[in-house]
Amino acid sequence: MSQSKLLTGFHAVHARVRQAPASVIEVFVDDQRRDKRMMSLLLLLKDQGIRSHVVNGQRLDQLAHGVRHQGVVAMVEPLELARDLDDVFDAMDKPAFLLVLDGVTDPHNLGACLRTADAAGVDAVIAPKDKAAGLSAVVERVACGATQTTPYLMVTNLARTLRDLKERGVWLIGTDERAEPRIHDVDQRGHVAWVMGAEGSGMRRLTRESCDHLAHIPMAGSVQSLNVSVAAGVCLYETVRQRGAHSD
Repeated sequence: MSQSKLLTGFHAVHARVRQAPASVIEVFVDDQRRDKRMMSLLLLLKDQGIRSHVVNGQRLDQLAHGVRHQGVVAMVEPLELARDLDDVFDAMDKPAFLLVLDGVTDPHNLGACLRTADAAGVDAVIAPKDKAAGLSAVVERVACGATQTTPYLMVTNLARTLRDLKERGVWLIGTDERAEPRIHDVDQRGHVAWVMGAEGSGMRRLTRESCDHLAHIPMAGSVQSLNVSVAAGVCLYETVRQRGAHSD
């Protein structure tokens, strides 16, 4: 039990039960919720032979340590995902598709980025250990299960990791509103890593200088920048579009 971790919220718990039911130790649910969504989850837990406990809201608040839980808290065993770039590349059977986040410290933004990365089919999300949000209960909830399927690699030296990616043949594309090319003008059919900075401060200098190419997201309105998770979605799905358009 000492190595167990906490999942909160319907999406995160439901995703884990579907994807890896054997890793779910037990689930605690709110005794005041008897709606269709809760009954469906309880039936799924019963079908999978997972222990569930009906408790009051105060007990759930204690278990969740202040994180919004929607009436559902689960204790689970950590899943084994890729732990480094070697693991990621060993598992690849197609061109690399990566997302690098530099300076994203807000757990809600990280959770949203992981959710989008999972939906787009990204192989891994990479971030520095310093000035970056780590995996937490908030990230787990916002990511809606994506932390269980998309490796999140926190590296000691991001500049060195970017050099490593380039040596592996990965094309690093950074987003910069001042760059002349649009994201649609860059060929993304080979090994690609999108490099995103935090909203406002953007990428750090060494990160920017490591990029092979800089491109901007076309903006037709009055705002000058997008939330990093929204920008990541736009860029990642341009890669998905290009690869789909040129697939046999």
